[in-house]
Amino acid sequence: MSLNHLDEHDHHYLASLVPPDRISTGQSNLHTHSRDQSRHPAVRPEVVIWPHTTEEIAAILRYADQRHLPVTAWGAGSSLEGNPIPVAGGIVLSFAQMNRILDIRDNDFQVDVQPGVIYKEMNHQLRHTGLFFPPDPGAAATIGGMIANNASGTRTVRYGSTKDYVQQLTVVLADGEIIEIGNRAAKSSSGFDLLHLFVGSEGMLGVVAQATLRLTGIQEEFAWAVATLPTIAAAGRAVFDIRRSGIDPAAIELLAPECIEVINRARQFGLTCSPTLFVELHGPTRQHLADAMQILEEICRNEGCLEFKPGLDRTERDRLVEARHALGEMIAQAHPDHKRVVIDVAVPISTYPEMIAYAREESLKVDAASAYTFGHAGDGNIHLVVGARPKDAQTWQAIDALNSRMVAKALALGGTATGEHGVGIGKIKFMTAEHGPSLAWMRKIKHLFDPNGILNPGKMFPDNE
Repeated sequence: MSLNHLDEHDHHYLASLVPPDRISTGQSNLHTHSRDQSRHPAVRPEVVIWPHTTEEIAAILRYADQRHLPVTAWGAGSSLEGNPIPVAGGIVLSFAQMNRILDIRDNDFQVDVQPGVIYKEMNHQLRHTGLFFPPDPGAAATIGGMIANNASGTRTVRYGSTKDYVQQLTVVLADGEIIEIGNRAAKSSSGFDLLHLFVGSEGMLGVVAQATLRLTGIQEEFAWAVATLPTIAAAGRAVFDIRRSGIDPAAIELLAPECIEVINRARQFGLTCSPTLFVELHGPTRQHLADAMQILEEICRNEGCLEFKPGLDRTERDRLVEARHALGEMIAQAHPDHKRVVIDVAVPISTYPEMIAYAREESLKVDAASAYTFGHAGDGNIHLVVGARPKDAQTWQAIDALNSRMVAKALALGGTATGEHGVGIGKIKFMTAEHGPSLAWMRKIKHLFDPNGILNPGKMFPDNE
């Protein structure tokens, strides 16, 4: 189904649906909503609209569907695979102003939010309740964007990803129909699980207008440790052994030596430049954590641990967490004239040592000015950041080949082409290899919910169908 560009009548009608200060064709606004944090080419929409209500979203989609106008939902623009780039132009729905916490029901461990709420700000407001929303992708992501990409992050190994915390959604379908899916109960066996069909759908099946999220209690006690290992392979084996040990870490982050070097340079940590594990433990008592810390140290020592720093105080722990979250920014600052791509794969934990060693070996074959290996090791996720100057065609060709080899290796090990960044534009070419005949059923689901193909077109499916 072909899509249309907006004409003068379209602009006039859309302007009648919202106040003048919430619709724009200004060049600065179009530019802001033309690209995310990936290296994929920017594409400007034809208009940006900031809705405030579900009914406004419905009215916009109803008209867009009738006119076959493309619509792309926009959260914070922090995606890394071109997920929200409006490749067909058209309308961008920006949720920057639809950002209210509607209700906190701490007795039910739940919160109702609009899609533009930034998860970090939400957790800050929840602190007085003793509850929090665990998924932690690091960037200043919105709840709507996290739902669209099933975001995860450092704490996924213990707490799970976004899909594990979405209980109910209000969704506006492509034709403007408003539906509610899920419920507020702790569990349900009622009907098909439409809820999780929309989580991770990258805004291609409907637009989330409201979400009920499950919360969990903030642990009374926590501890962090830093373990320095002699090789990437040894660090990978330690990760596997930690997962098998039963100590249930809240986070296991693995950073290769070049990552430690850039952190030391940017934040003056003085860490040993060798493969390093950052491990966070949560528990009900200090004794529980002390016992777990002892097991953790034994595991790391068995893999030839060069240095083990247990029991970091809160100040040092917060500095490490902030540094880990800022690693991408530090890499960018270290190479200001480079573009970067973040290769993101995940594998079963039993194959993690093999995958992380492969990533390290393959990255050294690329004549790139920057290559950094790290990841959320506890859930088998690996990030390989590689970059070069924008006009260095030869190096970019080598980087693209590296990306393909990394994905092929991950799939061969029973893993996935994208552990947490989604498909967007960047991972389209791997979808057939990963999903096989089931990809055709994803297409059918897309057509069922969006027969005119207006929602976030040009994403996920090969040939942009």
